[in-house]
Amino acid sequence: MSTTESRQAMTDTTKTAADQAVKETLEDYTLRFAPRSYRRWTPMVVGTTALGGIAYMADFSIGAGIGLTHGTGNALVAITVAAVVIFVTGFPLAYYGARYNIDLDLITRGSGFGYYGSVLTSIIFASFTFIFFALEGSIMAQGLKLGLGLPLWLGYAVSTLMVIPLVVYGMKALSTLQVWTTPIWLLLMVGPLVYLIANDPGTVDRFLAYPGTNGDGAFNTASVLLGAGVCLSLIAQIGEQIDYLRFMPPKTEANKRAWWTAVVMAGPGWVVLGALKQAIGVFLAVYTIAEVGPVAAPEPIQQFRGAFDAMMPSWLVIPLAVVLVVISQIKINVTNAYSGSLAWTNSFTRVTKRYPGRMVFVLVNLAFALALMEADMFSFLSGILGFYSNCAIAWVVTVATDIGINKYVLKLSPLQPEFRRGMLHAVNPVGVVAFVAASGLSIAMYFHLLGDTLQPYSPVAAAIIAFVVTPLMAVVTKGRYYLRRIDDGIAEPLLDTDGNPSAVTLDCHVCHQPYERPDLAACVTHDAVVCSLCLSTDKVGDHVLPATA
Repeated sequence: MSTTESRQAMTDTTKTAADQAVKETLEDYTLRFAPRSYRRWTPMVVGTTALGGIAYMADFSIGAGIGLTHGTGNALVAITVAAVVIFVTGFPLAYYGARYNIDLDLITRGSGFGYYGSVLTSIIFASFTFIFFALEGSIMAQGLKLGLGLPLWLGYAVSTLMVIPLVVYGMKALSTLQVWTTPIWLLLMVGPLVYLIANDPGTVDRFLAYPGTNGDGAFNTASVLLGAGVCLSLIAQIGEQIDYLRFMPPKTEANKRAWWTAVVMAGPGWVVLGALKQAIGVFLAVYTIAEVGPVAAPEPIQQFRGAFDAMMPSWLVIPLAVVLVVISQIKINVTNAYSGSLAWTNSFTRVTKRYPGRMVFVLVNLAFALALMEADMFSFLSGILGFYSNCAIAWVVTVATDIGINKYVLKLSPLQPEFRRGMLHAVNPVGVVAFVAASGLSIAMYFHLLGDTLQPYSPVAAAIIAFVVTPLMAVVTKGRYYLRRIDDGIAEPLLDTDGNPSAVTLDCHVCHQPYERPDLAACVTHDAVVCSLCLSTDKVGDHVLPATA
């Protein structure tokens, strides 16, 4: 076969892959910009859907674990410290996702990591989704064992398999599920707590006075930082919030109040509810510890069984506790499976230039989660989360710093996010170096490699190193590695007069589908335009614009 024929065959293969990718991504716009024509939901619906995804029970276990170990006082301070860090770092990410209608991976590409550099953080985010899927699945299996007598191994399998049908249909199905189940979930979660406090105020005194197993209840900096490190493992949750927030409608004068309310509450504001749930977890663990013991007290099914038992007939207690756990598990694990599949698919498509279909990675993500559950990850929860938090903090703080400092203060990073192949350098040392330095040193501290004294400070180190090195690297490199070229070859502006992504549509000449302006770039070999996903699956580079910057 001649070189020309070989090249043509590869081009035909690219077109076939692009056609397949188009058919499977137009339901929820995986791997690409979410167009205005698809974003028909109101800010309230998008915000409610995003908040529905944080109905997980893991917060109760996390809070309980910290409180039982370090005491209520240290636990509450740790929870507050982590919540402040998560809110501050999550705000710029949520704004960019909602304003420019792209997910966190696409934001990361143009915020210091480069087109291929962000593959590393996509894998970290995918790991977050299957770790927390496994945690929630374990909690559900505990509920099924208590309520139905299912052995744990079977409960793990049930909790994994039941979410598959719900994840197939993307945002449309998920928005309906989250909106309709949220009121029931809130009632079952808040009702018992209100009842206990109203009928036995002494529970509050016992809760506040609980000293923990590792101390006398006095304030201890190391205890606070160790607890905050576990809580900060949830910092990557902002990625799942953005998977919903990217479907926000354009921000206009008419809707700006509702728009900002939804973005703040469902973006960084998720942590307010998360912190409250962690504090409730401490409260319920202290309340139930005398009955079930310190080993079972962190289990949400035991916590809510004890709470329901104080206010309801005995025959109703376990069924209601199981219903609460199952609803919570479904609400969060459809999000974990959905977001994880996006992250895996995004990484695989960029590296291999082939789109295998999102459902393939739904199954991959679930397989990892099931393996963790069968390995009884719940019994060593704090160790997993404490280690993982160092990587998650390094990533999120690096991207948030690039947006807040490098873009708006130093003005070395392009203000408008960029994610298209050909427009970005393969790797940007700004984010990659900052992330590797922050995560590497903090992990070394976590495993006592820099001494026992520094070990509790690993999450603080991850945040500080990322915050300092990110702007430092931007200054050292003078911002040269953000954009491979400035002009994408299309005369039509990217943004409309309100600063929202343009709704003007053009046809991709590879897959022959119409796409809105931000998802397209000019083709180097044809007088036409190409969509971002067809650029990603272009094996021979026929359509990728050359570097000019």
